[in-house]
Amino acid sequence: MLERDRHNFSPEALRSDIGDLGDESAISTIAQLTGTGDDTVIELDQVTKTYRSGDLNVEALQGISLKIERGYFVAVMGPSGSGKSTLMHILGCLDTPTSGTHLLDGADVSGLSEIELAQVRNKKIGFVFQAFNLLSTLSAWRNVELPLIYAGIARNERKERAFEALGAVGLLTRSEHKPGQLSGGQQQRVAVARAIVTNPAIILADEPTGNLDSRAATDVLGLFDELHQKGRTVILITHEQDVANVARRIVHIRDGKIQSVDERSQ
Repeated sequence: MLERDRHNFSPEALRSDIGDLGDESAISTIAQLTGTGDDTVIELDQVTKTYRSGDLNVEALQGISLKIERGYFVAVMGPSGSGKSTLMHILGCLDTPTSGTHLLDGADVSGLSEIELAQVRNKKIGFVFQAFNLLSTLSAWRNVELPLIYAGIARNERKERAFEALGAVGLLTRSEHKPGQLSGGQQQRVAVARAIVTNPAIILADEPTGNLDSRAATDVLGLFDELHQKGRTVILITHEQDVANVARRIVHIRDGKIQSVDERSQ
């Protein structure tokens, strides 16, 4: 079995970061991640990732170099086994490279500890998952406020920002609804609101249309495009060409290497 996927992205796993937020050394590290004013928000330089499979080393990523500018909409596309999930883990600070450097907002996050990575994720990255990962017992706005709880934001401000985020995705009138009372597309919109509520440096969406019908998928992809048009940096992980086509840039990955990068007109 490969030594990978050490992060389980269930709601319970997301809550596990709460205990890490008070670590003083981590707070010191994250204080440096305030942005540099540079247009580059992510830069990978010769990044590799190697896993153990029995007695074998499996090279999931092989010398990946990539720059993503602030405000860009980028899709990372590849078939199963191409390395795109491993690349997503690196981009999302869910794992660190075996070698090479990963700069996020100008700071090197390549060698951070688990606690420091948890801090970076909460402050700098908004995640959108294929399975939504909403807590069924909580209303929409209370799901959206969760990252703000982890960040230690006061209750009144949390509620205000959660409602603002739901308004940004067109779901303000559904703020008191629980996930079971919402359609799949609406649940994914709640997940997007949760991703943007902390005003992160990037929004990282992993196969966000995988559980949606074609109409809901089109709706959610349109929402990502709206966020991009408003200046958000969006990174979309997918194996579907139709999904990737909404992005401004498509990075094709295969066998752990970048095969090509397509720039698309807007």
